[in-house]
Amino acid sequence: MDCRGREIPGKRYNSDLFATTPSIGMRRLLPILVLVCLACPGSWGQDQNGSAKAPADGANSQAQIPVDQENSRKARAIIDQAIEALGGQNYLNIRNREQQGRTYSMHHGQQTSNGVLFWSFSEFPDKERVELTKERDVAELYIGSKGYEITYKGAHPIEEKDLTDYMRRRRYSLDIVLRSWANDPSVVLLYEGAATAAQHPAQQVTLINAKDESVTLYFDTDTHLPVKKSFTWRDPIDRQKNLEEEVYENYRQVSGVMAPYNVTRFFNGDMAGERFMFNVTINQSLNPAMFDPNSGYDPNKTGKR
Repeated sequence: MDCRGREIPGKRYNSDLFATTPSIGMRRLLPILVLVCLACPGSWGQDQNGSAKAPADGANSQAQIPVDQENSRKARAIIDQAIEALGGQNYLNIRNREQQGRTYSMHHGQQTSNGVLFWSFSEFPDKERVELTKERDVAELYIGSKGYEITYKGAHPIEEKDLTDYMRRRRYSLDIVLRSWANDPSVVLLYEGAATAAQHPAQQVTLINAKDESVTLYFDTDTHLPVKKSFTWRDPIDRQKNLEEEVYENYRQVSGVMAPYNVTRFFNGDMAGERFMFNVTINQSLNPAMFDPNSGYDPNKTGKR
């Protein structure tokens, strides 16, 4: 037999050579067998699936960083670079944000309205008030795990499906991912190479948390700013997997922070909504009453902050 256990034609074998107690002949043959196996092509260079792999090289292999650690290190570096591009500590220290603009809802990529004026007030990590229409007489309020719709009739709970959809989007929001997921030691960071996102050359990074939820971020190769985010979830009723994406464009500096003034949302490949901001302010004093569904807060009265 050769070093791979194959019989060599024309050779006769003495079964004593492979007995449990080696004979003198066996002891003489062992060094030869070792040399033959070392010289045999591929005998050390295949894994269980037959794929070629490099030989172990004592000093060099110990000095090399394991592939998974190197990959995670690169993903971390790209995320840190993005946070720095967004404003560094100014971004990480955002307490609240106010946005004013116009929002468009869509169905299968087609606009369903001419757009609605909105005012959004966010207080991190889990409070948001969105006021709609020119009169600002309809509001959606989210506090922790609860949601309310507020009209002239008062506040009442938001429908369960709408609340579930909002909570999912908040859990995967760009701010939560960069400020919470990225600092969680249980979250796995994966660098997935170069990509094209929203017509930008980008670097792709995926984060996977302890619940096996994952989100993929794309960072512009030149500016290092986030240009796209995507995640999937499975519908609990039809068990179909859905893909949600957001594209971030038209960044402007606000109080030392780079803020996207255009945000487009996609659902299963179709455009689902757009937001165009007219104005963004960061870390201004907000009236606590606006986050109380029973306060009777009126945004049209003076002293709203």
